[in-house]
Amino acid sequence: MLGSVRQDRNGVKVGKWVAKKIEDRGHKTMLIDPMELDLPILDRMYKEMKDPEPKFQKLHEMIFSADGYVPITPEYNHTTSAALKNTLDYCLEEYFFKPSAIVSYSVGPFGGINAAQHLRQIFAELGSPSIPSSLQISKVHEVFDENGGLISQEYEKRIERFLDEFDWYLEAFKNQRTKGIPY
Repeated sequence: MLGSVRQDRNGVKVGKWVAKKIEDRGHKTMLIDPMELDLPILDRMYKEMKDPEPKFQKLHEMIFSADGYVPITPEYNHTTSAALKNTLDYCLEEYFFKPSAIVSYSVGPFGGINAAQHLRQIFAELGSPSIPSSLQISKVHEVFDENGGLISQEYEKRIERFLDEFDWYLEAFKNQRTKGIPY
């Protein structure tokens, strides 16, 4: 789930790299891009829409069918982006009892850690608790080349550990969902 809609956004590079790493582990991925979906500012949640347009149906199906979520968030003014928050808010129950694993990035030295911390609170409220680890990518413009290739190899080891943890939570939550949910 991408969080930026800027023309020259770095999040696409990050998102495609993370998706490839997840696919390499045998998982199916879907990249939710608010720029492609062209979502308006939230007026009604999906469940409140009488006859949702195809883009809302697509978003609903992508969120509902997923076993977990990996938001790719930039940091704007010490928080996540409005585009990501708007995209998340269209659904609620669709997220329940599925883990999230937060990836944040920035052009600065802290890798969007403030955005990641705010996003943790948002995903907790959505019923999709975040795994304890998060992956921050500092100076993102120096980590990927213009084609999205990884330049800074230090992130190879970091993402493997991050995804090992996410895999554990995916399996644990999926196992428990087969037994039912607490309501």
